[in-house]
Amino acid sequence: MFNKNFKIILAALIVGVAVWQFTENNIGNGIMFILLSLIFVFLYFKNEIILLAFLRLRKQDFAGAKKWLDKIKNPEAALVQKQQGYYYYLNGLMVSQTNMNEAERYFKKAIGLGLNMSADLAMAKMNLAGIAMTKNRKREAKQLLKEAKQLDKHNMLDEQLKMMEQQMKKAAGAPRQHYGQGGFRGRRR
Repeated sequence: MFNKNFKIILAALIVGVAVWQFTENNIGNGIMFILLSLIFVFLYFKNEIILLAFLRLRKQDFAGAKKWLDKIKNPEAALVQKQQGYYYYLNGLMVSQTNMNEAERYFKKAIGLGLNMSADLAMAKMNLAGIAMTKNRKREAKQLLKEAKQLDKHNMLDEQLKMMEQQMKKAAGAPRQHYGQGGFRGRRR
């Protein structure tokens, strides 16, 4: 993985070589160097490691995605702001099954840094709503679920959002467990 600044310097140098080739009347070489420089400009905005981690995640290979993400040692220095958001978003998705506190921290950081696609932002907020619901923070969960619904413009998360709403209604209607002096649970009759 190249540093983000190194990618821009390399792209500028390649554009310089392309201009030199144009002045030498080597038009084909100049065009080829311009196209080559566009690859480094693309990789400046879309980090290759994050792209590879997304591909692994798409195949449900969480261990492989984690391995790729672990190659990014210092995300603040190596990635632009939106890439940092996706770095934390992917980490949050991977640890959401095992460590809710860490997943919550990752998702909040990803939302704070920003995500390009509204569907990804909706997914992050939906996961945060699920975490808030399990921690019995119902008001926060409802608000996050409402925001996730607004962000899900293509209804890609429609089923999951409906299922979470049903779970919230069940949790609100369930009787609270009560341990009284008699040592029993449930409501007194």
